[in-house]
Amino acid sequence: MNGSPLSKRIPSLLYACALLAAPLGTARASEWALDPAHTSVQFSVRHMMVSTVRGEFTKVSGTAKADDADPARSTIEVTIEAGSIDTRDAKRDAHLRSPDFFDVEKFPALQFRSTKIEAAGPDAYKLTGDLTIHGVTKPITLDVPAPSAAVKTPFGTTIRGVSAAGKLNRKDFGLTWNKALEAGGLLVGEDVQIQIDAEFVKKEG
Repeated sequence: MNGSPLSKRIPSLLYACALLAAPLGTARASEWALDPAHTSVQFSVRHMMVSTVRGEFTKVSGTAKADDADPARSTIEVTIEAGSIDTRDAKRDAHLRSPDFFDVEKFPALQFRSTKIEAAGPDAYKLTGDLTIHGVTKPITLDVPAPSAAVKTPFGTTIRGVSAAGKLNRKDFGLTWNKALEAGGLLVGEDVQIQIDAEFVKKEG
């Protein structure tokens, strides 16, 4: 299956669900679970117009359903615990969890549900889905390179890796807190860069 015309046509992270799929040559629906121990959800944002602050969410879960006969019908859902945000500064993390930003007591989870997949060139794909943050749902499109090949682990499981990257404006999701700087500009940037590196494990049986 690797390198075949079919593998060149299957689009996007759902190809990471579709090609996340069965052992070589087997065309059937399959289910995959996100492995949180081998997955990172990272972000970066400008600070005071002069530097970049990076952080991550440490608690994430998700599932993928792969339809090998019709990959466009494959789906992926991911849930991120908002309170698991980690920017390596306890005071800043507490502020990010507060009502000024994520308001994690009221909105404990970020969610992503795929809606569309499409090819975007050789070994490149677009994954579009609905992203919910702070109780607001907006579409987002991520750039996805071709997923890795499925491999058997020494523990008898089948896994596949996939990466995705994109950008969003936090104000679109109601995260509007900021402070003006005396020299001009804002304390916290509005554009947020996203980088995801995920590993999925095939559900057997």
